[in-house]
Amino acid sequence: MDLMHWLRPWEFSPTLIALFILAAWLFLRGTRKHHVTLARQILFWSGFVLVYLSLHTHVDYYAERMFFVHRIQHLVLHHLGPLLIMGAYPGQVMRAGLPLRARVWLRDYRRSFSGRFITGLLTNKILVPFLFVFLVLFWLLPTIQFYSMLDWRLYRLMNWSVVISGFMYWNLILDRRPYVAPTLTAKTWIGRFFQWTIASGSPAVLSPGARIISPIITMLPQMIVGAVITFTTTDIYPLFDLCGRALPMSAVTDQSIGGLTMWIPAAMVETFGLLFALGTMMRLSAKGRQKTGRQMREMRLAQQQLKAV
Repeated sequence: MDLMHWLRPWEFSPTLIALFILAAWLFLRGTRKHHVTLARQILFWSGFVLVYLSLHTHVDYYAERMFFVHRIQHLVLHHLGPLLIMGAYPGQVMRAGLPLRARVWLRDYRRSFSGRFITGLLTNKILVPFLFVFLVLFWLLPTIQFYSMLDWRLYRLMNWSVVISGFMYWNLILDRRPYVAPTLTAKTWIGRFFQWTIASGSPAVLSPGARIISPIITMLPQMIVGAVITFTTTDIYPLFDLCGRALPMSAVTDQSIGGLTMWIPAAMVETFGLLFALGTMMRLSAKGRQKTGRQMREMRLAQQQLKAV
């Protein structure tokens, strides 16, 4: 097969093409208004290309017919691609690429109740990590996997859900801003707990410590499931035999390589995110920008005393 054959979409999607063109246009316009370092541009375009190649080329054909290719595809869509793109911090750049009227509308909408609700939902510190793990494991259930690979609507929903959850998760973990814990006003510990799950920090949603711990928590279930799939000696996903495997490989071998892909490379990507979060915490502490719990309590007490006066 030549290169053009590989790059030709297996299932052409005008919506997908439009979204990629829009994202590239906004980022390019934004780089003309904001100084974006070469390293950030390389991160963005590397992730951009990887996500496109995984979604809209003949890679998709092999992902539908080989379990291990399917797992490599989701490794890119869920872990590596979003990690690279969010590591470039494209949000501010892409907002700058919007026309003035669109920027004003977006600013005003984010201040509205519905805008604040959606922002809070997409950055919720409990929901986002949960979805990051749940969606990977949910689509791996044999029955769910069977129907999602046969129905093109479920197949696209599966791919897009892991991409979006990846962007949401790495947006929280790679945040380099300091954290100030929200003020909890509930009287009971149950009320404070529920208030804590909803309220986000400022300006970062997660504390530096939580950004380090979260990848450890989210990688463990994926590693366990990957190890189980790797060492299983029966065919869990007969769908790939039903559709016809694209490569001459036994079902158990295909399954073992796929489980190994989920077990080790995916964990390595999350470890990189963990190390990045650790570096952020050390940087904030060295610059004195991250207050300790005691300092934050003293600051709140002073603010309450000022309000009382």
